Formats: sequence, C-alpha cells, structure tokens
Amino acid sequence: MQLLSWWCPGSGHEKCDGIICDGAVRSGKTLCMAISFFIWSMANFDGESFAICGKTIASVRRNVIVPINGLLEEMGFTVREKVYQNYLELECSGRKNRYYLFSGCDTQKASLIQGMTLGGVLFDEVALQERSFVEQAVARCSVEGSRFWFNCNPEYPSHWFYTDWIEKKEEKNLYYLHFLMKDNPSISEKMRSRYENLYTGSFYRRFIKGEWVNTEGLIYPMFSSKNVVKTVPDCERFFLSCDYGTVNPCSMGLWGEHGGVWYRIEEFYYDSRKEGRCKTDEEYYRCMERLCGDRKIEFVVVDPSAASFIECIRRHGRYRVESADNRVMEGIHLVGRLLQEEKLMISERCSDSLREFGLYRWSENTQKDQPVKENDHAMDDIRYFAMEMCKKPRGGFFAMAQTRR
Repeated sequence: MQLLSWWCPGSGHEKCDGIICDGAVRSGKTLCMAISFFIWSMANFDGESFAICGKTIASVRRNVIVPINGLLEEMGFTVREKVYQNYLELECSGRKNRYYLFSGCDTQKASLIQGMTLGGVLFDEVALQERSFVEQAVARCSVEGSRFWFNCNPEYPSHWFYTDWIEKKEEKNLYYLHFLMKDNPSISEKMRSRYENLYTGSFYRRFIKGEWVNTEGLIYPMFSSKNVVKTVPDCERFFLSCDYGTVNPCSMGLWGEHGGVWYRIEEFYYDSRKEGRCKTDEEYYRCMERLCGDRKIEFVVVDPSAASFIECIRRHGRYRVESADNRVMEGIHLVGRLLQEEKLMISERCSDSLREFGLYRWSENTQKDQPVKENDHAMDDIRYFAMEMCKKPRGGFFAMAQTRR
C-alpha cells in the first residue's frame, strides 16, 4: 500500500523525487510498482512521454507489460501497444500518454533516449542495467513533477546503484522501501518455505533476505590477514606498477623487496567519476613521482593499452618503463600462488587494494573463467607487477649444441 500511494497528497512522501524498491525475489515489488507508476502518470499528466527500461526490451515486456495489461484494462484504461516501435499508449477519461520501452544494457541505446523529454522513467531490474544509460535516462526527466522509479534485486555491496543511489537516497530525495517475500500476499507459506530451502549462505541472504552481500566466487579466496602487514621492513629494491585509466580509475602500486618477499608499500588510486575530473598524462606522471619519492625505482610496469602514458614516462627519462604482460588467467594464478606462499604482502595503508581483494570475483554470466570487469584496477596493477617480477632474468648467455644428422 505504501508503494501504491507514496506519491499521493498526504502520504508523507509526496515531495520525494522518486522511489527505490529492492529486496527479496518473488516479493511482488515489480508488479506493484508498475501499477503505481501507470496510475501516477495518468493521474498527473496528459500528452507526455515516459520510459520503461529493463535489462532488455523482451524482459520489460515479460516483467512489466504482459502482467499488467489485463489489470490496466480492468481499471478502465485503454492500452494500445506498438510492438515493432517499442512503445504503448494508455488512454483514460480523455487523457493519453505514451510509454517507450528501452534496453538498459545496451550503451548504444543511450543515444536513442538522449534527445527525449520525459515525465518520468521506470527502471525494472536497474542493478542489471548500464550505469551510463541510467544516468542518461534520469537526465531526460525535465518535465515539472517528473519522478524516478527504481526496482531491483540486490547485487554485491559495492555495486554502483547501491553506493550512488541507495546509500545516498536522502541526499537525492528518494523514498526507499525494502521488500521481503512475506510482503507478497500471493505467495503461500508453503511456497515461501520452498524458496527459502533453495538457497544457503550468501545466496540466501541476497535472494531471500534481500541483502546486498557478496556471493561466493572470489578470485582470491586465499587472501587473508596473513597477507596484510602493519609495518613494511626496510627494502633493498623498489618497483612500481600501474593500471592506467582516464574515465576508469587509475591505480599505481609502489613495491619493495625484502628477503625474497615483495611488499606493496603505498599506492595511488584515482577515480575520475567520483572526483568529477579526469587527469592528464602529465598530472598522473607527477602523482607517480610523488609516490616514488627519492627511491631508486628499477622499473615501472604499465598496462600495454596505455601507450600515451608509457610514452610520457619515457619522454621524462627518469624511469625505465615496461609494457605489462596482460595474460589474465596466467597472472591471476601467479598472484594466487604468491599470496599462498606469503611472497606477496600488502601494507594496511593500501586501502583500495584491500577493498578490491574482497570484491574481485569471477563472472557468473559466462561459461568460462572470466573476472567481472569491476573493482579490478588495483587487482590489475598487482597482476602486472607479479608477471613482470617472475619473468626469467633477461640478458646473460645461453648456448645449446645439437648433433647434426
């Protein structure tokens, strides 16, 4: 009832700019939100355009349009859907509005919504959509009285929607409702028990309790407190690794070697999205110099795609720079082995590395081993360092004789 009526005068939440509903699977939030969204839009607008966005257009039709079509007709609405043009029109009591369907997983579709003016947008399964698309769609809601409607099942706790929207709901003036399966009156006690018995551990917490927790599948489950040090010993040799980013975060790690063990002494981590400004190659170079200080750096290893930054380092002539070996699986296996052997240690001051070790995980959407391309920037620069340090020594002399036949 709160979801159905939050926008109504006297509800106590009518001045909010939008609503977020998350929680357990099969809790009824999607259908209830769709009913509320259509009634709100028809009660407050006439001749306006709205957007309904999902993971795919097919999922929008399956999750939102098909279940509600009959209900809307029972409530007195006339529904006309233009399947090939991906929109539907609702008409009631002389009012008519149009609702466009979008796939939020296709970043190229952001250009289609870019020029629109919307009275509101409903994001179904928003946590499965692309951040850039969601931000573009929100920016289209410039009509007076427009509002945002979000629903989703939880993902991992560092997901962009959780950190940028749910944790900042008061700042963004959003009403938040958390759903559990018991909130769905159409689910019987027997069926609810059946769902609860399907999951255990973190999957139970995510799908049944609706919590934003990490599932199983960490890439470095062997990483533990034994790999974290409060004090780094005096080191004889120093190195630096870098995963370069302009729009994506840039991560640099300063390494020292002592007694055959490599220590991540300090690090630099810059997220241009959070900071609101991109740095240039020269600015990153100065950051690298400050990180290195007066130490004699034997080499700097940088991801091979950062050609301009590599050239910037070479042009200054102070550090020897190498392009990183970017074989992902080999690097992950090597880092895992070094962690198990306690040959790779992280200073407790390196907070971004420690954070990513707890979030870096295997993709659940592929049939092969592949990391999720999130929370991986410090992980990548650590992998580059490990691959460089474990190369066979260069130079020297090697001879082989072979008998002629």
